[in-house]
Amino acid sequence: MFLRLITLFSLLFFVLPLSAANPDPSKLDLASVAVMVKDLDSGEVLYQRNANRVQPVASITKLMTALVALDANQPMNERIEVTVEDVPIMHNVHSRIRIGSQIPRGDALHIALMSSENRAAATLGHSYPGGMSAFIRNMNLTAQGLGMDRTVFDEPTGLSEKNVSTAADLMRLLEVVNLYPSVEKATAAAKKDVIFSKPRYVLAFFNTNTLVNKKNWDIQVSKTGYTDDAGRCLVLRTKIKGRNIGIVLLDSYGKRTHLADAQRVKRWLETGASGKVPQGSANYRDAKLKEIAAR
Repeated sequence: MFLRLITLFSLLFFVLPLSAANPDPSKLDLASVAVMVKDLDSGEVLYQRNANRVQPVASITKLMTALVALDANQPMNERIEVTVEDVPIMHNVHSRIRIGSQIPRGDALHIALMSSENRAAATLGHSYPGGMSAFIRNMNLTAQGLGMDRTVFDEPTGLSEKNVSTAADLMRLLEVVNLYPSVEKATAAAKKDVIFSKPRYVLAFFNTNTLVNKKNWDIQVSKTGYTDDAGRCLVLRTKIKGRNIGIVLLDSYGKRTHLADAQRVKRWLETGASGKVPQGSANYRDAKLKEIAAR
């Protein structure tokens, strides 16, 4: 079921020595506690911090949700019933989507990725062959097959603190999503209108990553995430100065800090210096780093 992913397994561990032409890592100031920046063409890790730290990853989970749903090869135009029955953490979570209404599977996939719609993600798991338990089992089997040894999934939305991974593991996931054009299309889109049925209604959804609206960004894949346990998170695949760059940013403080960190990475790669992190976000980062060092 996840054969397409496993065929790339050997490529995920190929890392070349750092080039002298790369910017000085000491000139990159980021608010995120765990970070990895990688040249996806050469395999060079350009910057990393706490890349193997295991932590909740919030809605970054939905990238794996999408891959497992796509590997089932179910019809994307099939209308599936919106339900959260087998995801207990979703039972009191608000959504504009009505329980019991129907949505095309492809649209559920699109808005789960683009706007991080939790009911859409849960619905994908419920409509999977074998139901939610089989879906979660294959999320974990796929992670294991990719060598994501520090990754565990408990449910498909990312709301659970039991969904954990590392920056290094998520970079491996980011490296294989190019096998799935629909993931690229959804995560780089700015907006989508979805028509539901039984009853019929229309809702507009927007990308949680506002960087997709900026002309100076060439974003191929992106996914944001946030919970109190995970902090602000972002994974990106983008082109900067002609290089395909993977960026994983986990656990920062401030509503837009993860997006500002991505801007700092881009500036660092383009100019050699990132600029400084605001004091409040830096204080959060430094406290977390001190806590990690003390363990």
